[in-house]
Amino acid sequence: MDRTLLTAELSSALEMLCDEGSPVDWSVSADALVRIGEPALLPLAEVLASAESPEVARRAMWSLARLEGVDPGSYVPLLRHPHAEVRSTALSPFRFLGEAAIGYADQVIPLLGDPEADVRQRAVWTFQAMGGAAVPVLRRLRQGPATGPRIRATALEALAGIGGPDALSDRDLAAWRRLTRIKQLTETPEKLHLCGSWYAVPSIDQAAVLAAFDLGDPEPVTLRTGASAWNHDSHNWRGKHPHERCARVFVGPALDDWTLVFGRSSQDTHRIEDADDREAARTEVARERCAHLSRRFGAAQWYGMSCGDGWTAWCIAEGGEVVRFYDTFEAGEKGDEGPGHPAESGYLLPHEHVDTGDAFDAVMGDLYGGAGPLDVEAFYARYEAVRRDLGIPDTCYATDIAARLSVDPGALGARTRITGTGVLALTACGRQYGHPAGALRI
Repeated sequence: MDRTLLTAELSSALEMLCDEGSPVDWSVSADALVRIGEPALLPLAEVLASAESPEVARRAMWSLARLEGVDPGSYVPLLRHPHAEVRSTALSPFRFLGEAAIGYADQVIPLLGDPEADVRQRAVWTFQAMGGAAVPVLRRLRQGPATGPRIRATALEALAGIGGPDALSDRDLAAWRRLTRIKQLTETPEKLHLCGSWYAVPSIDQAAVLAAFDLGDPEPVTLRTGASAWNHDSHNWRGKHPHERCARVFVGPALDDWTLVFGRSSQDTHRIEDADDREAARTEVARERCAHLSRRFGAAQWYGMSCGDGWTAWCIAEGGEVVRFYDTFEAGEKGDEGPGHPAESGYLLPHEHVDTGDAFDAVMGDLYGGAGPLDVEAFYARYEAVRRDLGIPDTCYATDIAARLSVDPGALGARTRITGTGVLALTACGRQYGHPAGALRI
């Protein structure tokens, strides 16, 4: 293309990209800039650095990261740009390269110590995209003298992100275990973020619980590390191998004489994942596992909570028999087969609704028809006042039932009595394939 025409097209596309009031969708100008390629590199970087609104910055970042036909080396100078969002965006082409980006590892290393957390995180992701080829590079950073603030610590995070504990050197593993022991001495239980399922067993015999779930190779961890692993694994949809979500389980220390098991054995996981009807299989697995555990320990419970869609469930077994199973979605679709359990007394079940006529109309009018911004606290205060006046009970969830029967992991605190230490234990799949990749909190 003639240089004059190219300059004119570039100028026009940049102007349109920055015009938030343009009737033409911004993607038209962004696509034009992406096709222009390298001549748009530096102009887009300057647009991003000087963007007057988050929207213009977002458009510039999108375009800058996707320029066609640009040698990745052309992005290297931008890794040293004074503007953090330019540095962060300039890492994208190296992430897209995957393992081939290892040739640029030396240029990416300084960003592991970047003063901006977002840039450091993207540098970690870039090394993770390089995969196993980056492990020797990162280990050398860990073993050598610090080349800048934060670099060695962030390199450790990148190593864990590539291969979990297996990617760490013996020295780093020993340091992690030592830090774990130190933190366990003074750890105060914190409420857990609950999204997934867990079992509760009335026992402080951790070895017996591990055996009951066919778990091995227990690694002592803090409650924080165990909870971090459980949440990571249960939301790990892009694992490096297909067994990362069924490789390990967090078995907590005894909490008020109950041992909580977060996750499932690999056999249970595969039985659910391979079923045509996964919800039915989940129900069968929970019932059978609770019955088996209650024959061994006298009682057992299974609980489920979702942080996304309101799902909650529980299964209660005593002396080898399931005495109550409840799943809010199943009950909503098919009705609750019952019988209810005394722990549910005084509550509404999640699928139950009370006909209140127009009692809440005025309150809901505030929510959907108010003239000004909604005062959330005032809205809920009015809602609760009307509910109490009508005598409508609270709705119960798995955590409420757990609080009455065993331990609510969403309400742990200084008064929770701890016996022993929690462990991350490997399932049959974990013993074959190893720990999942991913950095965990300590």
